[in-house]
Amino acid sequence: MTSLIYPPKPRPGDRVAVVSPSAGLPGLFPHVYELGLRRLREEYGLEPVEYPTTRIMGADPRDRARDLNDAFADPTITAVLATVGGDDLITVTPHLDDEVLRANPKPYFGYSDNTNVLNHLHRLGIVSYHGGSVLVHLGRPGALHPLTADSLRAALFTADWYDLTSAPEWGDEPNDWNDPGCLAEEPAMFPGAGWQWQGPATVVEGPAWGGNLEVLHWLLAADRVAPVASLAGSVFLMETSEELPPAVEVYRMLRNLGERGLLATFPAALVGRAKAWEFGRRLTPDEKRAYAREQRAAVTRAFAEYAPDTVLVFDVDLGHTDPQLIIPYGGEVRIDAAERRISVRY
Repeated sequence: MTSLIYPPKPRPGDRVAVVSPSAGLPGLFPHVYELGLRRLREEYGLEPVEYPTTRIMGADPRDRARDLNDAFADPTITAVLATVGGDDLITVTPHLDDEVLRANPKPYFGYSDNTNVLNHLHRLGIVSYHGGSVLVHLGRPGALHPLTADSLRAALFTADWYDLTSAPEWGDEPNDWNDPGCLAEEPAMFPGAGWQWQGPATVVEGPAWGGNLEVLHWLLAADRVAPVASLAGSVFLMETSEELPPAVEVYRMLRNLGERGLLATFPAALVGRAKAWEFGRRLTPDEKRAYAREQRAAVTRAFAEYAPDTVLVFDVDLGHTDPQLIIPYGGEVRIDAAERRISVRY
């Protein structure tokens, strides 16, 4: 297992790229997008630089890749932030210029469909950052969530170890961006019950790898995941999307990773809190709790069959729920199951 390179960090006052390699949703929801840009300036002291396809839905994959290549190549740009996810970034990464990316490593922030880019940078030996969306998190109605804000600030500007914090309250029922007045009030939040731990009371340390489970499955089908041996010892990150995959499919996807030999190589896994509500599937509180239980059971079953000694931590705020903690993708993660503590090195 080879250590990846941490890119140099931006400083307040720097220019940072804002790109939409997955979907140009800023063009559909400019009020949310402009709030995210304003917070980048006012809360973090960074100057966002927008690229040509950032507000264009359905832009050609080659054009979206060109924006990424240009952002990495520009010596005045010190970090790259994705606006949001989507579902076709797998068609963009083949057009990336790997020589440019290797020669100009920069912190890249994104999650969900951006798992494609995180995995691509990982294969090039570059640490990136799972989390941070200009629309979803910087454009959060009402105010930035304090845990998101602090984690993102630490990931952007520091290179130290950072202790993750379990959210005392969380949400997965966002405000409707179609309503121009959606930004006035914070979204609904619910009491947190802390992280849920399974497995041996041991300490695990290793580089993070994984991301959105559905996207990882696409990457496996496209043969774009590194050899099993090179991922051995990684801390597995796993979260599911707003498409709310059923528990049986979550189990099957993990079973496929197990058959490939991956699960057995992971000494620990951080499992994101399962999003259990979407505008097209407005589950009741009881239905949401049942969905979350079924998801946890599916993950537990797969690891019990393929990696029974893996430390599992459930309900970590690293995916499609609110708040969102930033995880260094390819960077160091330390999980102390005895002390119930998770630390990351940004």
